[in-house]
Amino acid sequence: MISRRAAITALGASALSAAGCGATHGVPLWFSYGGKNREVLLSLVSAFNQDDPAHAIHPVYQGDYFELLAKLRTALHAGSAPAVTHVVAEVLPYFVAANVLEPLDQMPGLAGDLGFVRELSQAGAFQRGDEQRMYGIPFNRSTPIAYCNGNLLDQLGLAPPRTWEELVAFARTASLPGDSARFGFSCPIDWWFWVALVFQAGGELTDGEGRFTLGGEAAVEALALWQRLVLTEKTMRTPTGRDYNAWGITNREFLAGRAAMIWNSTAFVRYLEENAKFPVVAAPLPSGVRAGVPTGGTLFVMPKGSPPAWQEAGARFLAFMSRPAVSNEFATKTGYIAVTRQGIADLEAAGYYERFKNDRVAVDQLKSARAWPWHTELFRVQREAVQGRLEAAVLSGEDPRAVVKAALTAIERSR
Repeated sequence: MISRRAAITALGASALSAAGCGATHGVPLWFSYGGKNREVLLSLVSAFNQDDPAHAIHPVYQGDYFELLAKLRTALHAGSAPAVTHVVAEVLPYFVAANVLEPLDQMPGLAGDLGFVRELSQAGAFQRGDEQRMYGIPFNRSTPIAYCNGNLLDQLGLAPPRTWEELVAFARTASLPGDSARFGFSCPIDWWFWVALVFQAGGELTDGEGRFTLGGEAAVEALALWQRLVLTEKTMRTPTGRDYNAWGITNREFLAGRAAMIWNSTAFVRYLEENAKFPVVAAPLPSGVRAGVPTGGTLFVMPKGSPPAWQEAGARFLAFMSRPAVSNEFATKTGYIAVTRQGIADLEAAGYYERFKNDRVAVDQLKSARAWPWHTELFRVQREAVQGRLEAAVLSGEDPRAVVKAALTAIERSR
């Protein structure tokens, strides 16, 4: 882990050398992802630079979320962190505890109520997130949703499943064995979607005292459902790939007609609509004992130690990106959720959600969003204790109760 002293020393030592680089190339913004999302972000950075050339931002691609995070950790140690970057939400408590982020609510243009949708902001995305200083500003924010092949819904007389048992029945009916194999359901075996199932089964990741339980019996039920669909029913595609590679494979199977329904991020709404040869019908995730989804995507942050000129430019850029019209442009061109209340109201008034009904699903599903625990070990638990065990258990059929127990043991031993 990053110690406060090491992080502060390294970042402070870099301030003078970093200042000269910014003057030549612009103030660095590290970002992840490619494709359309990258194109839209770069267009918004260009718009900011044209509007405010004295505080020009220089975007630098750093790979996917996890690659960016690994590079950021190294940069924090080496004293070469960017002025602004974005990180997956689950890692925010860790960086705050390490004291390597600037509080954003002290920056010009970022104080006060910026009008963010609560469930997508630090204040609502985390339990007691509003008790912390504001360290993260919502950028590309999402929830998991279901995507269905509209032609198959019509041909088979199906509707998107509303409960777990309806999900099992849907997958069974929509599966097509043989040479023209089609699975009724496909979903990346990923922490994010498993947490959704845990929430739906009535569980929470931590108890009232902040200790990880992973949801207890709800965690067992969540894993057992995947095992039932993959190993017993054989109506869910056998997992392939890891991390975001698995997400991409899931999308390709859907577009190729080899999966009738998938779960993936709202971030892919526009991509799937534009590339499918059939109508794409989005739907909320089905309920267990309740509806429940986590939020996902990233938050903008500003690492500590940047020279004042970098901080000023970074704050001005974040204020620009927080404008309803700007955040709406990113959301509507990609599929991510508009992050400001005014932005959603503007889209409503313009009839946007009437024309793009799949986008409406993501906004409506926010009422079922449940907050992440504000816990410094949240991201480590995800990557080191849970993720690999999920993948192995779905393929092997290992007793889900033993899997959850092993994950909890690993968490306890690493404390």
